[in-house]
Amino acid sequence: MNIGNKIKELRKQRGITQEQLAESIGVSFQAVSKWENNIALPDITLAPVLANYFGVSMDVLFDFNVKDIEEKALAIAKESWKYRKSDWAKAREIIDDGLKEYPDNDILLLNRLYVMSSEEDPDGVIEIASKIIDVSKDEATKYDACRFMAYAYKAKNDLESARKTINLIPDIRFSNQRLKASVLEGEEKWDAACQEYAEALYALMFIMYKCAECYQEKGEHTEALKECERALSVLDILEVKEGWYGWRKAFKENIANIKAKTE
Repeated sequence: MNIGNKIKELRKQRGITQEQLAESIGVSFQAVSKWENNIALPDITLAPVLANYFGVSMDVLFDFNVKDIEEKALAIAKESWKYRKSDWAKAREIIDDGLKEYPDNDILLLNRLYVMSSEEDPDGVIEIASKIIDVSKDEATKYDACRFMAYAYKAKNDLESARKTINLIPDIRFSNQRLKASVLEGEEKWDAACQEYAEALYALMFIMYKCAECYQEKGEHTEALKECERALSVLDILEVKEGWYGWRKAFKENIANIKAKTE
């Protein structure tokens, strides 16, 4: 952060001297001189005063290029994606190195959650998710963090906290992509429809799997088997590829487990 250089740049743009700036914000001109020569930094309490005086945001004052930072953080996250399925330790190392350069960056923090286990480190997941909820300005990122946090509280058998966390996420009955598919035309409509199709199918498989679990918990093993078989039929009818999110394997394994318990 070259705040001294930025103050000098903004002062010259305004056409004022160091003495005039100092008098306007209530400091000595020697202090302003030290800032502009990067000898000293302004007191943190003066940051909003300076930003207001020059009519700029805090990001501009501190010479943050938000878009550039986001692009660099996303590039680091994408590098970690190469190891997300095969080597969580390596993925975490990449993200952690990125966080040293961009502390509390919500993109990197969220990607850190994707290579953590709620079962093995629930407190760590809750700590990072809480930080995301506090610092992120993106609602979708916050809601994703809530999802991880809810699972972590479940792992700690704290269902009350899990319930409160879940309730932070609005119960939206339609999606951005569904609306695009309904309203827009051409390629945008097609892309939105394809994405919504995939999301809807994933949601259906997830809920069918959970319904099978509920049947098992109630001891209704026949109904649990039927639910798993129906899910496999849906995947067959829609000609879904064998490895798509591992759903075929998951339902087949569940069928085998149910049969083993009931035989």
